[in-house]
Amino acid sequence: MKIVVFGGSGFLGSHVSDKLTDSGYDVTIYDLRKSSWLKENQKMIIGDILDKKKVQNAVINADFVFNFAGISDIDDAKTHAIETVQYNVLGNTIILDACVKEKVRRIVYASTVYVYSETGGFYKCSKQASELYIDNYNKQFKLNYTILRYGSLYGPRADIKNGIHNFVYQGLKNKKIIYYGNPNAIRQYIHVADAARLSVEILKPEYENQHIILTGSETLKISQLFKMIEEISGQKIKIEYNAGGEHPHYDLTPYSYSPKVGMKLTSPYYVDLGQGMLKVIESIHQMLE
Repeated sequence: MKIVVFGGSGFLGSHVSDKLTDSGYDVTIYDLRKSSWLKENQKMIIGDILDKKKVQNAVINADFVFNFAGISDIDDAKTHAIETVQYNVLGNTIILDACVKEKVRRIVYASTVYVYSETGGFYKCSKQASELYIDNYNKQFKLNYTILRYGSLYGPRADIKNGIHNFVYQGLKNKKIIYYGNPNAIRQYIHVADAARLSVEILKPEYENQHIILTGSETLKISQLFKMIEEISGQKIKIEYNAGGEHPHYDLTPYSYSPKVGMKLTSPYYVDLGQGMLKVIESIHQMLE
């Protein structure tokens, strides 16, 4: 079966593309840049999701389409409101329209646990609008979907904008972590490998037209996370909490009332947070040497 992964060159998209290929699917990655992790048996299309003709040509004969494309960082969306609407809302709608025209069996959309939260800013707005468009494309054109609401991801291939990657980088490089928020804020981090594996699992028929929440199994406070970084790295790290000003991240929970309640999907086996953190610290330590 053919699967097209829009945004497949990025952090999460590349991991999902790998899992799809490993599972026997014929994978085509569509992105603005060539994937640094492109496998020999994966196809690559360099293109913009705002290019209607190119997007439609890309999904010809596709069975499933994944959409990870667009602005994925909350802080980037905060300062780029117009681009966020263009790529996260219009771009997704162009992909939806192409899927209808080419009779794609199902679209899988990467949303967020922030989607109906009080926090999340323009990023949340764009994801909420896209979910509504997907719902209406399903009603009007019978386009099947699965919406994946991801939590806080971490792991290999992340860049400096990723939360844990940024904290570890600050701690190892500066012996200091600055956090804009509450030390008692709660997070459920999920390793990108676990998120990718579950993102392939949902191609089963029972997940059709469902909203699925993918977050970690371990809950901890931000202050506990910083203590873990300090203990694993074996270094004394100063923590500075800056609670002043606005920050778009939730403190206790990203959830609030939602007209489309998501079902949380978990796995009996997953990457332990401590082990995952150890690998992140090792990779950043090698980078800084």
